[in-house]
Amino acid sequence: MPKRSSSVAGREFGGLVRAIIARTGLTHRRLAELLGWQEAKISDMTLGKGGVTELDVILLLGYCQATVEEREYLLELFHESGNAWLQMPKDGVPDQVRTLIEHEQIAEEIITWSMILVPGLVQTPDYGYIVTERSPVIEAEDVPAVAAARAARATILEPGRKFVFLVHEQALELPVGSIEVWREQLAHLLRMSVRKYISIRIVPRSAGVHAGTCGDFCLMKFPKYPPVVYADSVNYCLFFDDPETIKIHEDILTALAAVALSEEESRAVIDNILEGLQ
Repeated sequence: MPKRSSSVAGREFGGLVRAIIARTGLTHRRLAELLGWQEAKISDMTLGKGGVTELDVILLLGYCQATVEEREYLLELFHESGNAWLQMPKDGVPDQVRTLIEHEQIAEEIITWSMILVPGLVQTPDYGYIVTERSPVIEAEDVPAVAAARAARATILEPGRKFVFLVHEQALELPVGSIEVWREQLAHLLRMSVRKYISIRIVPRSAGVHAGTCGDFCLMKFPKYPPVVYADSVNYCLFFDDPETIKIHEDILTALAAVALSEEESRAVIDNILEGLQ
């Protein structure tokens, strides 16, 4: 792992190394002394910036008594390279991947495009529960825990950041659960839409074919790191942080914004659908 700017895979690597070190109760300085290293090497490793060899990783993990599973996963991340990082969670729940949640928590701006469903961050608990329940890869006994984890993501919707949700009109018209669940979801969108740091804009059916037919994704921007694009499917998720892919998705969002209704017009569309469910 040559020294480099932190990437998504690198930050995943660094976060797990920090957790393993924390279990030992040792400070980074003391651990570096015991391993005969400079403290800067520990710092670079825990920040996911590389500058270490595979032998260094094995030595540190052995000293910290990492589990076999942790060693295997970290060595896999150590060798990760390229412009995209594919994750295939064993539980088949891309939305619950720790990497996504951690990046959402540190992002200063999140722009989401959603064509089929209401975006996860602004789903009500009941709506999200039904979406989770319908997943073909989530066992019935796991639904409550997974739905709760998804709902907890909404705690980041606080002032100090910016959230933009571009949503196709068909996502609002798709029945999810009972009329009561559907109505409460639409009412929730109306309540969220008046917050100054949240923008909800609808891409109307009348826009016809559009740049977003490539599928749902979100673009996360950070104070200290390059932007990241996240996309997922039933049993996998992808993270991109290379400039070319970021630019393509930024262009898609720009094109969608050009055909999307204004915030006020979008509220009127949501309210009109809600009125029709009386």
